[in-house]
Amino acid sequence: MRNLLMKVDYDGTHYEGFQTQPSGRTVQDHLEQAICQLTGEKLKITGSGRTDAGVHAYGQPFNFITESRIPLERWCLALNTRLPLDIVVTEAKEVPLSFHSRRSAKRKTYRYAINGNRFPDAFQRRLQYHHPTPLDAEGMQQALAHVVGTHDFTSFASRKSTKESHVRTIYEARLEIDRSSCRPGSKDQGILYTYITGNGFLQYMVRIIMGTLIEVGEGKRRPDDMRAILEACNRMKAGPTAVAHGLTLWSVEYDPCMLTESRESNENLIQQNGN
Repeated sequence: MRNLLMKVDYDGTHYEGFQTQPSGRTVQDHLEQAICQLTGEKLKITGSGRTDAGVHAYGQPFNFITESRIPLERWCLALNTRLPLDIVVTEAKEVPLSFHSRRSAKRKTYRYAINGNRFPDAFQRRLQYHHPTPLDAEGMQQALAHVVGTHDFTSFASRKSTKESHVRTIYEARLEIDRSSCRPGSKDQGILYTYITGNGFLQYMVRIIMGTLIEVGEGKRRPDDMRAILEACNRMKAGPTAVAHGLTLWSVEYDPCMLTESRESNENLIQQNGN
């Protein structure tokens, strides 16, 4: 029995998010089907978290327990031949049986991409929100500073949230601009990338922060309004939920010691469970 940790990239355009839903096409469904085709095992994988419909991921971790002895170096290629072209497994490793992709996660980073150029990018349009009019990038960065720290993020959570606590910690929030796509002599602003790193996120949290941030960029709100919105703990005070396709789960980080427990410890745990 082995606990395998894998990473998967996916374009979420045609999926109802990562996690299996009562109706709809999900990334988890395709991964489990591919594993079953490969090993004959009907199992459930554990993802590092959910993503909304239409949201993308770069290296999203998931793990599962398997009795298969397929060598690690063969898993990615074998699964990818059984997956749609917009879902690609990029890494596989064996981890302790106690490892859990979601509960063991320490930090998660999301990236939101805004195309601030006059025209959309025909090749990146599924991964970027196009905003052809100028945005106040400096004001947006100032507003972002207010979400860093430990706060009650009720104002930036879905009204349907069932979490007992909306308190989360944001470790870092920054805005970077890539101007390499700007046309000479034009009013193109480039691609504005917002990175938000925290210990966890509520449903729609990053997208509502971004919807509010875009209003700051448009001059509809002042940067300091972000603090008042946080303190209000009222979803009505925040801006709209930004479109899903601009959002990508960018990275998930773990304590290295959680990934390197010895094989001997795994064997001992198997024996204990057997007894």
